[in-house]
Amino acid sequence: MRFAKWHGLGNDYLIVAASDLPRTLAAPAVQLLCDRHRGVGGDGILLHEAPSGAVAGALARMRVFNPDGGEVEMCGNGIRMFARYLRQISAVQADEFVVETLAGPIVPRLLDDGRVRVHMGTARFVSPNISLPDHTPLDEVVQQELEAAGVRYTFTFVDVGNPHCVIMVDDVHDLPLESVGPVIEHLPLFPNRVNVEFVQREPDGSVTMRVWERGTGETQACGTGATAVGAASVRLGAATSPVLVHLVGGDLEIEVSPDRQVVMTGPAEEIFTGELSSDLETRLGWR
Repeated sequence: MRFAKWHGLGNDYLIVAASDLPRTLAAPAVQLLCDRHRGVGGDGILLHEAPSGAVAGALARMRVFNPDGGEVEMCGNGIRMFARYLRQISAVQADEFVVETLAGPIVPRLLDDGRVRVHMGTARFVSPNISLPDHTPLDEVVQQELEAAGVRYTFTFVDVGNPHCVIMVDDVHDLPLESVGPVIEHLPLFPNRVNVEFVQREPDGSVTMRVWERGTGETQACGTGATAVGAASVRLGAATSPVLVHLVGGDLEIEVSPDRQVVMTGPAEEIFTGELSSDLETRLGWR
């Protein structure tokens, strides 16, 4: 089986064509392939499929699997990698096209400088991905409180096709993300779990963030996380559009319109292409 490995600001994924798989991509196979010691290694897998027909005009379908084997709706860094990958394998010729995802249609645009500009849809501050205590009716879940590991945090919920819990702090480097991240991820407040972003305002109007991705852990970058952070920062008056978001792996630019349409621009690079060994395919149960 052949694969490609790409990264977006250090967030690395394997891209696999469904037509190359000998059988369905089950959770144990995803876990082994993403294992950095016994597999290829990565923050997840992007599965390239033919469009299902559910999204008009889609040229391909992207499915996203986390290292724990779970499938999620979308990946912001992943869609940039996937867009450039489709051009690389000559699956698309246009600079702008439609990709089908579990979060709905996503429209990336390939730029001349190698970056990808992606319309990420509408940022929502309430959705079925949050379950408020006593079914509290709120039009927006903004500046609400939660408790994790004995500490109370003020958070804003943002759904950009997948759920995010955005928390503004004074110093993103001075917090135990590895211990508080998984606690917030699994709070009953979030029935489908949640990605957690801690955000610090900078004097120049930009923001710095760290992210705990559900099913993955802390990563160097998260495109949907940066999108959610940009939308939340504008909503809270912490920044103005476009928002420059600093992540561990680099920067993303997030544009937020008055009607909460969000556009993300950033890089994606191929690392290498390869072929699985017979030993690994045997351990995967594919031989």
